[in-house]
Amino acid sequence: MPIPPLIRFCVLVPVKAAARAKSRLAPLGDETRRALVEAFAMDTVTAALASPLVEQVLVVTDDHLLAAQLHGAGAHVVPDGVLDDLNGSLEQGAAEARRRWPHLALAALCADLPSLRADDLTRVLASATEHEWSFVPDQQGDGTTMVCALPGTDLGPSFGPGSRDAHAADGAHELLAVEADTLRRDVDTPDDLREALRLGVGPCTTAVVSGRRL
Repeated sequence: MPIPPLIRFCVLVPVKAAARAKSRLAPLGDETRRALVEAFAMDTVTAALASPLVEQVLVVTDDHLLAAQLHGAGAHVVPDGVLDDLNGSLEQGAAEARRRWPHLALAALCADLPSLRADDLTRVLASATEHEWSFVPDQQGDGTTMVCALPGTDLGPSFGPGSRDAHAADGAHELLAVEADTLRRDVDTPDDLREALRLGVGPCTTAVVSGRRL
């Protein structure tokens, strides 16, 4: 029996412009908030690029300065044609990824995972290859940090409040058997950031928080 080819992924990362993103980090100061938005995205994308199961990373953003940095790190970048609609941005990115790389599975990944480690992502992506459509819940258990779809399967993202229940109700398989805390620790608030720091964060986020009181 022939061995089936290894399924690899295009990771989609939607990044809201720093001027509008992460309003709940405002208590840290506007300059710090903006810097953290950019650092989170850079650390998330860098971790994704380091996974051997990731063949491409496609970022969807209308932040031109950050787009240049992410492109320099090795990601492909397309402009966000949908204002303040995360799922719409992901649908746009998914269509573009399917056009460019139809052989790849898709993984829509939140851009606020500064603790993400490539080995954690790799383990979960390997588990995702066993299901046509799957998702990873966030640490709080209400939201979602990643949605995966094998080639030929719609991505069907429903990110936002209550997204864990929404994805499960629509038939996506919940990936909880694989331990990957760094993939579930998204950051929306200062408390979330302190939790991420306890897990360890990437170099860009480390540079931002160094010397700052959080």
